[in-house]
Amino acid sequence: MGFAAGTAARVCQHEGRDLQDAPLAAIQQAIEAGGQSLNLSAYGDYLRHLIHIREHLFADDRPFAQCHASTLVQLKNGAFLAAWFGGTGEGQADVGIWGAERRHGRWSASRCLAKVRDCAHWNPVLHAGSDGCVYLFFKVGEQIADWETWVVESTDDGQTWTEPRALVPGDRGGRGPVKNKLLVLADGTWLAGASLEKEGWEVFVDRSADRGATWQASDLIARDRSLFTGRGAIQPALWESAPGQVHMLVRSTCGRIGRSDSADGGRTWSPLYPTDLPNNNSGLDAARLHDGTLALVCNPVERTRSPLSILLSTDNGQTWPRRLDLETADGEYSYPAIIPTQVGMAITYTWRRERIAFWHGSVEQVPNTD
Repeated sequence: MGFAAGTAARVCQHEGRDLQDAPLAAIQQAIEAGGQSLNLSAYGDYLRHLIHIREHLFADDRPFAQCHASTLVQLKNGAFLAAWFGGTGEGQADVGIWGAERRHGRWSASRCLAKVRDCAHWNPVLHAGSDGCVYLFFKVGEQIADWETWVVESTDDGQTWTEPRALVPGDRGGRGPVKNKLLVLADGTWLAGASLEKEGWEVFVDRSADRGATWQASDLIARDRSLFTGRGAIQPALWESAPGQVHMLVRSTCGRIGRSDSADGGRTWSPLYPTDLPNNNSGLDAARLHDGTLALVCNPVERTRSPLSILLSTDNGQTWPRRLDLETADGEYSYPAIIPTQVGMAITYTWRRERIAFWHGSVEQVPNTD
């Protein structure tokens, strides 16, 4: 174990990674190159049980009064890149898109990544393409019903960005991702969970077969208004359980998380149906982890934005027997983003609108509640 740990430390230092995301394949290769033979499965299991991170991206010396709606990606070099909107308050003209990166165990200083004009900016969504290009989508507009979707790109891991361009020229209302990360299907298609907030709240999916150059919107997903009372549903979180089998969980005003399923790669969808999971009409996110576990981060209550919890399912979201509360104190802990990592999962979320919090851990740290 000690020899493996020493090799892991050297490999992580060379690659600029943190130990909790140690590249076990590279460590195995380094060990064998030195003429040693060692099975790292026990060491990987040890790391998964031991290592997790819980921290804030910045402290009270932040350059904005409020922040919200974070997004997260892991770059090819193992570093994390996060973004959020920040300013004097949600919807104010000075709100822009801010970001920071985590390398060698520390977050960089927050900096403004995008500001199209003197108008409120909202809901950034990061996406790391397979070619190394990083995309940052975000909304701009005084009123949510009139949102424009913009995108900037980076080819140097978020150090510099292109000039903003409209995702779908002339759009008003919100094409492309509305809050949660893109889903890349087994066939390479990009899916973006999208929604409209006009007279009612409606959900749809944007598809791109050319790596985001053009987008095709699905029909609005049907909902039974006797079940989905109030304004409706928004902000889908997507996952693919098998090639072409796609699912979504959505925020709703009926007191329950809604769900819809697609058997044709997101072209058509079943009508929304309520699950047994409580929802407080606040944002959620979900991800299928590398071991097949489905992870959901949400406020599993009908009213307040606390607690904020991780729920795990091994039957594609039918049951959720494991739960870990990330926050339980009074206040707002909301709008999570989750991505799979080699260890398990990494999460960011809003902490009282004052900070963005970061958690990185494994499924082993989420206890069974049955």
